[in-house]
Amino acid sequence: MTEANVFLAAFLLYIFAAVLYLLSLLLRKDGAARKGYLLAAAGAGLHTVALVLRVFVSSHAPFTNMYESLSFLAWVSMTAYLALERRLAIRKAGPFFLLLVTALMALASSPLMPKEAAPLVPALQSHWLWLHVSVTLVGEAFFAIGTVTSLLYLAAARRERPGEAVRSGRDAAHWDAVSYKLIAVGFPLFTLGALVFGMVWAYRAWGSYWSWDPKEVWSLVTWFLYALYLHTRIAMGWKGRRSAIVAVLAFLAAMFTFFGVNYLLSGLHSYA
Repeated sequence: MTEANVFLAAFLLYIFAAVLYLLSLLLRKDGAARKGYLLAAAGAGLHTVALVLRVFVSSHAPFTNMYESLSFLAWVSMTAYLALERRLAIRKAGPFFLLLVTALMALASSPLMPKEAAPLVPALQSHWLWLHVSVTLVGEAFFAIGTVTSLLYLAAARRERPGEAVRSGRDAAHWDAVSYKLIAVGFPLFTLGALVFGMVWAYRAWGSYWSWDPKEVWSLVTWFLYALYLHTRIAMGWKGRRSAIVAVLAFLAAMFTFFGVNYLLSGLHSYA
């Protein structure tokens, strides 16, 4: 059984899970969502196997090129969602989050993404690769879920009227609170992985903690936007629509750092 076959099986299970979650949303049947959860969990299990096989085949971390990074981000995002769905009561976010995960998997499986396991360039032959990239992507996984719940807040807030009782699902205040919890967890992880570990590794690899490389600059932009989100909530009492908009903008910056910088801007991180 090859890594590619296991990856494809996981991808298909995610697609079927997304369909069941969507049916649950459209038909208002929790049974479909429960089955979708089980399929998503099975997909995450197979996805774990695919990543382990990738490590054995390549003899390095499973996030050294765009294909591997997309796969790892999809896996860690799915795993985080599965662990948090019941704890945070976010099942209604399942259909939309599964669409995001399947989009990442589809992009990873695209012919545009080279999938051959190649030897690492000297700059990547370091244990800091594991720490820097994995912790950063775990933080971004929480950001991804927080973005979905922020969008659900905006949708719920538009439907609700002042003083109106919540008839079904979760109210806007719930999604706002959940988004804050998720981003509050993702922010220190992103800070540690992208900035702290990244700067230490940069010093060891290039002799400088900061080089104003495009990836570094956009990581800092992302950090500032999420810091703004947390500061305005904690120090200024922002909630609701303004916070949700900042969260969405911050995630767009994170995705530009992840995708756009690699393809549109050249720099020290161009090998990634």
